[in-house]
Amino acid sequence: MSATNGQNKYAVGDRQDENWQQGCAIEVEIEDLSDTGDGVGRYEGRVVFVPDAVPGDRLLVRLVRVKPQYANGKLLEVLERSPNRIRPHCIVADKCGGCQWQSVAYSAQLQAKQNLVTQAIARIGGIENPPVETILPSPSPFGYRNKATYPLSRSASGNVQAGYYEKNSHRLVNINQCPVQDPRLNPLLAEVKQDIQDRGWSIYNETEHRGNLRHLALQIGRRTGQILLTLVCANRKVMDIEAQAEEWLSRYPDLVGVCLNYNPHRTNAILGEETHCIAGQPYFLDEFAGVQLQLRSDTFFQVNPETAEVLLETIASRLDLQGTERLVDAYCGIGTFTLPLAKRVQQAIGLEINPAAIAIAQENARLNGLTNVSFHEGSVEKLLPQLETLGLPEGEKPDIVLLDPPRKGCDRSVLDTLIQIAPKRIVYISCKPATLARDVKILCDSGIYRLSFLQPADFFPQTSHVEAVAILVAEG
Repeated sequence: MSATNGQNKYAVGDRQDENWQQGCAIEVEIEDLSDTGDGVGRYEGRVVFVPDAVPGDRLLVRLVRVKPQYANGKLLEVLERSPNRIRPHCIVADKCGGCQWQSVAYSAQLQAKQNLVTQAIARIGGIENPPVETILPSPSPFGYRNKATYPLSRSASGNVQAGYYEKNSHRLVNINQCPVQDPRLNPLLAEVKQDIQDRGWSIYNETEHRGNLRHLALQIGRRTGQILLTLVCANRKVMDIEAQAEEWLSRYPDLVGVCLNYNPHRTNAILGEETHCIAGQPYFLDEFAGVQLQLRSDTFFQVNPETAEVLLETIASRLDLQGTERLVDAYCGIGTFTLPLAKRVQQAIGLEINPAAIAIAQENARLNGLTNVSFHEGSVEKLLPQLETLGLPEGEKPDIVLLDPPRKGCDRSVLDTLIQIAPKRIVYISCKPATLARDVKILCDSGIYRLSFLQPADFFPQTSHVEAVAILVAEG
């Protein structure tokens, strides 16, 4: 890798120190991809992060933010194309912030995600030669998302727009279809947008905090094909919404419900706390890992259920369940993993702080006739130390604790409780390798646990996000 010379159109200074300054142009070969989606290269031993780069590219890069040991760059020119650089499926891939890696061949995406997990567990977790399995690919690199939530806006000419924001901005990229969402949702996106235009409904302006409609959300049962449509609004007054909702139900045979979610706050959060069904039913049904699930507008459910099923089966196979185990699922949500696993163990207990999720989990347990599972509302920090009051037999400890925390990972008190009660096995599912590695290190440093298995999985093709599951076993 070298700096460009003075004859280049992006002229820089001749000495090395002069080249490592904001505005300088340097040549960089991209070696890997970061967890933010940027390409990672090196110049004179220092790291350079470059958006829109592909491993194997040789690039001319303008330095835009420079620190002593790393810099952020802007791609000026592809000097030598990587064999992993491909043509994006989407015509607005270079603008839309929904995907970062459509220019990257899928095999290279998988390798980058495998590297992210391996590097995190080695560097942060302090585990040499970690037992990392080959990443589980998504069965479908495109068309996999069962949910799409689009911000709404108006163009300069007054037309209603829906899409995703440009990278690092709140400028909307208007789209009529999206290659990563379930293709059965595409007709609704274009046509519902036109219906909003024809109705003359006001569109929310986040700068002025005026207007009404904020987002359009579409969800689909991948196995059932049932669709739920939700409009997020700043106030409850949407003129003739009932008539329009009935028209949508009539037009789309697979549409089972139309809902309004009320979010009046100045916030980046998409959904508010109130959701009302306008027509049809407030939920749709889907099947996951052998159980039937009732899902709502504000339900958290894996957006790539096919990969989630493969990962769940991998976990169950690795645990070699005998039907005698007692399982605690912390951060259980609506019981996405709890319910299928309950069919394979003696007892399952789910812990979740969200009362709406607990209500849905309990309904889904009834829907599937599962009587050996119970769900309890409250923080994991509070509930995990008192499992005997939640149905665990006195003197017993759980054989397996399943953790699926938010991106920030587990609170330290949760890890301390696990070390104290010492379940035989801990299954830790994470969407952020860095926090997974941090928490695994704490558990392993206790001297009680050993990392026996680490499985990356691709839940989000065309993006930098990666899921991983770690299994820890108690020593002795």
